[in-house]
Amino acid sequence: MLKKQNTLFIVDSNAVISTLEHLVIKHVLRRMEEQQLAEQCRLGKNKARKELYELYANRLYAICLRYSNNRDTAQDLLHDGFIKILHSFDKFTWRGEGSLRAWMERIMVNEALQYLRKTDIINNAANLDDSPELYAEPSTSDIDIIPETVLMQFINELPAGYRTVFNLYTFEDKSHKEIAELLEINEKSSASQLFRAKNTLAKKVKEWINANYK
Repeated sequence: MLKKQNTLFIVDSNAVISTLEHLVIKHVLRRMEEQQLAEQCRLGKNKARKELYELYANRLYAICLRYSNNRDTAQDLLHDGFIKILHSFDKFTWRGEGSLRAWMERIMVNEALQYLRKTDIINNAANLDDSPELYAEPSTSDIDIIPETVLMQFINELPAGYRTVFNLYTFEDKSHKEIAELLEINEKSSASQLFRAKNTLAKKVKEWINANYK
């Protein structure tokens, strides 16, 4: 509360303390909810497992679809990955808000990469050791006017090797060294596939803008 005294507003210290306590309690409760959910899943509680799935299934499915580019395969990856998550809670350490989601996403990405390695999709990609052609990267303003669904469609249409490297570099923030280790390819191939992915996407963006705005 604010009390008026000699035309100056003086803060009621009790009100400020009460507000701060409320905010702290609210933050702790939110934090404990995430921790509690993880702990209940670790104990095998079905109610917690159901809540976990309802909270994160759509996001995790999107990751699977981004890597596999096939709805049936993405559903299978989500199923297998979620089972792995439920059986791995003894390995989970809560490190603050968002750490549960990040941990689950890493498991799902690894599940998708395991599928790609198993089916040899990456190794079947064309040899890209030759230098790719230069391309004009689209401006931020051009990208901003394209719907997200269209951009994701462009990414999904990339060849498997391009798409996988682009996803790891862009969405998972992996270095070329890390990508090379994950996909069992050399760093030069990773960099080349990323360049070609950006080249392909730049052309698609240009074509879409020419068709819709010019």
